[in-house]
Amino acid sequence: MRQKDLTVPLRLSPRKRQLKKILVNTDLYLLILPALAVLFIFRYLPIYGIQIAFKDYNIRLGVDGSPWVGLKHFRMLFNSPDFFRIFRNTILFSLYRLIFQFPIPIIMALAIYEVKNRFFKRSVQTLSYLPHFLSWVVIGAIFMNLLSTQGMINSILRMFGQEPVVWLAQSRYFRSLLVISDAWKNSGWGSIVYLSAIMSIDTDLFEAARADGAGVLRRMWHITLPGIRPTIFFIIMLRLSAMLGSDVEQILVLISPVVYDVGDVISSYVYRVGLTNMKYSYSSAVGLFSSVIGFILLISANYASRAFGERTLW
Repeated sequence: MRQKDLTVPLRLSPRKRQLKKILVNTDLYLLILPALAVLFIFRYLPIYGIQIAFKDYNIRLGVDGSPWVGLKHFRMLFNSPDFFRIFRNTILFSLYRLIFQFPIPIIMALAIYEVKNRFFKRSVQTLSYLPHFLSWVVIGAIFMNLLSTQGMINSILRMFGQEPVVWLAQSRYFRSLLVISDAWKNSGWGSIVYLSAIMSIDTDLFEAARADGAGVLRRMWHITLPGIRPTIFFIIMLRLSAMLGSDVEQILVLISPVVYDVGDVISSYVYRVGLTNMKYSYSSAVGLFSSVIGFILLISANYASRAFGERTLW
């Protein structure tokens, strides 16, 4: 089978070189067109609706016909008694995930890489990846059954003479349960990135360390962790940029009004105010505020990563 010559003459101008690459790889660009179309339709077209945050949106009048009100909805947000609560809850939940959940995929990847039994390694990987493909509705049902007054956790407490606890209705436990459920669902899947990074490390380094008598922990500390440090910094940067964006499905499945004081975050607040109470303009203003803060955090994290000499987005 005849293969295409993928090389592009260097004498061409940058624009002509880029055009030449596209013409040479037309079939590859056609393959990514559906993905680009989905990205454009669901990510870029909705940007047109940003103006709703600056209008008193009326469904009958439409986006263009609704009157402009400037920063009215942003003033309402900053003066709202709910603002500090949802902002605090969002930051705390994101920090809990960053501190307690973020290291778990790294530890899993380090442990899985050191397993020599191929069958056991594949089994552990499959079992740890599986929860990622379950919806939050299914995972919420699992946790509700486990944590109900007649569930397994409370049954164990009764065996030791303790009173049952309504876990999901206790403010002091709710944030921890959110982090635990999120870690159970996504840690296995998150370890794939770190496993790939570990696989890219030169195996000669590990062999040399073994020859020098270095044990597993020393190899992890002096070879594996430094080798995946750029990936760790990159993931931290993405996590920081998404600090104000919690998984709304998880919150909506597990939350109840009795724990709004600790569990209500920006994403669930936007859903409740926008879709349930039909305050479209106000919820758009809240969502836009969250996006702007996330963008600022992303730029800050990118500059910080560059200052440390690590991988950056641009």
